[in-house]
Amino acid sequence: MATVDVRAPDLVIRGRKVVGGKVEGEALVTSQTISGWGGVNPMKGEVIETRHELRGQSFAGKILVFPGAKGSSGWSAVFHTTRLTDKAPLGLLFTITTTKAALGAVVLRVPSMTDFDTDPVEAIATGDWVRIDADAGTVSVWKGGRP
Repeated sequence: MATVDVRAPDLVIRGRKVVGGKVEGEALVTSQTISGWGGVNPMKGEVIETRHELRGQSFAGKILVFPGAKGSSGWSAVFHTTRLTDKAPLGLLFTITTTKAALGAVVLRVPSMTDFDTDPVEAIATGDWVRIDADAGTVSVWKGGRP
């Protein structure tokens, strides 16, 4: 995917790499943790958890911005299945580092970051364009979508 260089980002957030690499795409943001087993349909990359604010929405091909994982150790297996079905997120930004979220990032093999200087869940909105450069420890954000 080509990098966006039309204009400078509106915001740059610094954080810690979980899985290296660079990726960019549209953000899908939730303020709620996500349950893997029983909370995600891995065949669609869709949140199906009852009463979740993203219920019915797909994270496939998007940058998933969320607090972290909840539920069983099956979380990483469910997210690995989204990779196998080509319904995985492009990248992960999470604020609560748990073994579930970290292992999920590793099995997804997508650029992933945590431990930010600014909370991405609060600073990024669904639809914003996000570039993750996990190796450099930066998240660049263009408000309102692709510039």
